[in-house]
Amino acid sequence: MQRLLLLFIPLGIMAQNPHAADPQAPEAGRGIFRIYCAPCHGLKADGGRGPDLTLGVYTAGDTDEALHKVISRGVPGSEMADYNERLGADNIWKVISYIRSAARKDAARPTGNIASGEKLFWGKGSCGQCHLAGTRGRSVGPDLTLAGRRRSLAYLRDSITEPNKDITPGFYTIVVETRDGKKITGVQRGFDNFSAQLMDANETYYSFLKGDVNTLKREYRSMMPSYAKAFTPAELEDVVAYLYSLRGN
Repeated sequence: MQRLLLLFIPLGIMAQNPHAADPQAPEAGRGIFRIYCAPCHGLKADGGRGPDLTLGVYTAGDTDEALHKVISRGVPGSEMADYNERLGADNIWKVISYIRSAARKDAARPTGNIASGEKLFWGKGSCGQCHLAGTRGRSVGPDLTLAGRRRSLAYLRDSITEPNKDITPGFYTIVVETRDGKKITGVQRGFDNFSAQLMDANETYYSFLKGDVNTLKREYRSMMPSYAKAFTPAELEDVVAYLYSLRGN
């Protein structure tokens, strides 16, 4: 019976990285990382749409075993997919070797004032009109409750000043012209060859069949305006610091 139970242990889920002492593993992992992970985590693992992995501190846990689990299984409810079938357990260990080699203690930290950034976010910026942060705000745009865990400082800064630079998948703009000439613009909630669902800035939900309207198109741009001129450089850093502090606590 004991031998049979061993057959059901998931392959590759070990407590320690078998390549930890292999000096060539980080370079092998870097090549894999650039193909599969860099689009979200950056070419140097310093973040983008995905978290900065050079900090050496991770939401999933700081052990090799925890990193292996999150890479192989993914993170439900996030953009982090599972990579077990695409990479295999051994290549995932090599990716972890690269992540360990990329970690540095001098990684950037927020320079702004969190309390000031919070006031700007909810006040001057009126960001809560579209975004949730914990139990406050609205759900038109992406939920920012875990922004600090899921986004790098550079990504957060760019998302405020250049919102079209890297749009969160699923939050593109849908533009509809109805049969009576009315134009409706909103954030994508669903889109296929036959229909589209969207939510406007007032959180009004719409669903249209393409055959029932004059035009229906998806535009790869964000409905969010740029705040490059709305915030001073110091205010921008304060808002970034506040967003980076949002970790679902």
